[in-house]
Amino acid sequence: MTKAEIAKAVHERVGLTKKESAQIVESVLSEIRQSLEHGDNVKLSGFGHFIVRQKHARRGRNPKTGSDITIEPRSVVTFRASPLLKNKLLAEGEK
Repeated sequence: MTKAEIAKAVHERVGLTKKESAQIVESVLSEIRQSLEHGDNVKLSGFGHFIVRQKHARRGRNPKTGSDITIEPRSVVTFRASPLLKNKLLAEGEK
């Protein structure tokens, strides 16, 4: 699903103009993005958590040359679905 599809769904369900719907979607995603950039976790009840994790430096191997390299430390974002979402997905899969 794309941002445009989300904005269209908001437009159809809420009745706002397409432009207003697109602005709301962009605003919400911008807030989530800013929180994650600051290292804050984002919890959306009934949907899940976006969690910022720190990965430590580690040894790796260049697959092309086979030489050892050091992979630099970095931040990554992971997503954990809420139990409610997991249950809905499982129920859909059983149909």
